[in-house]
Amino acid sequence: MQGIVCIVGTNRPENYTVRALEIVVDALRHSRVDPVVFDARTLSLAFPGHPDPGDGERLRTAITAAPGVILATPEYHGSFCAMTKLIIENLGFPSVLAGKPVALVGVAAGRIGAIKSLEQLKSVCAHIGAIVVPGAVSVAGVQQVFDEQGRCTNADVEAMLRGVAPAMLTFLKDYICPKHIMEDMVRSSAQPWATTMS
Repeated sequence: MQGIVCIVGTNRPENYTVRALEIVVDALRHSRVDPVVFDARTLSLAFPGHPDPGDGERLRTAITAAPGVILATPEYHGSFCAMTKLIIENLGFPSVLAGKPVALVGVAAGRIGAIKSLEQLKSVCAHIGAIVVPGAVSVAGVQQVFDEQGRCTNADVEAMLRGVAPAMLTFLKDYICPKHIMEDMVRSSAQPWATTMS
């Protein structure tokens, strides 16, 4: 499978969100999936009502073609960060996330993790029509979880992050693919019930 879009939702230099998402991306690659990664540190995005410098269109095109999206955000001041919201604002109206499975990852410095930001992000994603994959992953005490080289030093956290990949792939296999198979069957059928009822 190709094209699962993975988005680092913060443009803060040397952030921990990218370190967490790198583990998810690595797990996808080990599952023979070729992810498409967008790092907010390299994106130039428009505020609503302003001309798109181009990266918004790149995001929309990639997500439109993708079977699913993995979105990672830090928690700032009890919510997901402004850059994550700007990314969502650049996905159009109606949003290209509509009907797409979206898995969420949050990181936070505090002991309770990114629970608040993930709950709010779930609500926003559902509002624009995304299908939020159950089991969002929240990483607490993120500054103690990674060493200076960016390596995860907590086996439980690494296992949780690696679990995002199979969770997404299983969701696509069990819930999304059967839907598309059924739609194809309906489109290609001669609708025999129409003849039996006439």
